[in-house]
Amino acid sequence: MHIHILGICGTFMGSMAVLAKELGHHVTGSDANVYPPMSTQLEAQGIQLTQGYDPAQLDPAPDLVVIGNAMSRGNPAVEYVLNKGLPYVSGPQWLADHVLRGRWVLAVAGTHGKTTTSSMLAWVLEHAGMSPGFLIGGVPQNFSVSARLGGTPFFVIEADEYDSAFFDKRSKFVHYGPRTAILNNLEFDHADIFPDLPAIERQFHHLVRTIPSEGLVIHPTTEPALQRVIEMGCWTPVQTTGAGGQWQVKLLSEDGSKFEVMFEGVAQGVVEWDMTGQHNVANALATLAAARHVGVVPSLGIAALSAFKSVKRRMEKVAEVRGITIYDDFAHHPTAIATTLDGLRKKIGDAPLIAIIEPRSNSMKLGAHRDGLPESVVDADQVIWYAPANLGWDLAGTAALCTVPSIVSDSLEGIIERVKSQAQPGTHVVIMSNGGFGGLHGKLAEALQ
Repeated sequence: MHIHILGICGTFMGSMAVLAKELGHHVTGSDANVYPPMSTQLEAQGIQLTQGYDPAQLDPAPDLVVIGNAMSRGNPAVEYVLNKGLPYVSGPQWLADHVLRGRWVLAVAGTHGKTTTSSMLAWVLEHAGMSPGFLIGGVPQNFSVSARLGGTPFFVIEADEYDSAFFDKRSKFVHYGPRTAILNNLEFDHADIFPDLPAIERQFHHLVRTIPSEGLVIHPTTEPALQRVIEMGCWTPVQTTGAGGQWQVKLLSEDGSKFEVMFEGVAQGVVEWDMTGQHNVANALATLAAARHVGVVPSLGIAALSAFKSVKRRMEKVAEVRGITIYDDFAHHPTAIATTLDGLRKKIGDAPLIAIIEPRSNSMKLGAHRDGLPESVVDADQVIWYAPANLGWDLAGTAALCTVPSIVSDSLEGIIERVKSQAQPGTHVVIMSNGGFGGLHGKLAEALQ
């Protein structure tokens, strides 16, 4: 079957394309912006990519068009599909029908940490010899691909609350039918589609409604929004993590790189790994709980986590030039920015830390998170905010409220010049964006040579 995917370079759609190819389909796709890591992964898989949405790409007609949730009415390719009556489906629906049906699905949902936690979980099952399938919204370095069918009934999926398509406004995750579900955390996000936090809580409740009574729901004790979700109705056993929960940790290093795991008050072993930050410790606990549900004893899970290599673009060290270390991070919400900087600060001590932040997500562009931004960067020594031309609010006003030195730049060149003038050997530079950021990482490393 020839499947053509509109919006193929999104992390979800690109991963779905890999699975369709593995199932033996002829897969092609197009996107407005084709950039790594997804574009390189797709090309390596032999999937033909077209830049832009000219309807000519749909002639001759494919057998099925999978339409990404970034596509809207008025898009020339979408209009062609509708006018010609071509068969089409959303990505989550295709996945449910052709990959997930009949499998033991382990879903990882939450505002933050989905990609990292689903990568951890897939790796723990792999390490235990369970050869899981997975679809992850990033490229886990333990696997080097973002999706695969796997060789057993187990399938790990990053379960996103974003909508499925212009014709299906339900959250993606209601399609997945998990038996094991991690609900990591829950805050207001996706201001372009959700009016407020209760609207997102309602979607999480819809997810909980789909989990069988023989399944398992895992969530931290520290998230009031998730408590409200469970109180709306839950028909499934629940395990909790963190303070007062069944799964707890004893930190053995302040930066979270070493900790002891406790289950129901009994020590299970010590994780010692390259990751930092309280958020990753929390991700690890949820992972161990989910893995135990499918039969992985905690000691085996702990050994796997000690060999976990994180995900591309999650505090990924991309260069070290003249003693200056550059990291690439996906953080695009004040909480994620704060936890990432906190973890790095605890790791590097008093070393100089420069944060470069692009407010690129839809919620950021709408200004939904602007009030939380000044507080999110307190662990940096200085912050460079990038103001793209289409930002609809006063970023300079927000920068002025920061308690650490902050400047706003409207060009990559300006950012590079600022870093060159400030960074000394021993400085750590974190670039935070959920997009390609114009290749800033490589350009900065080159300029610092």
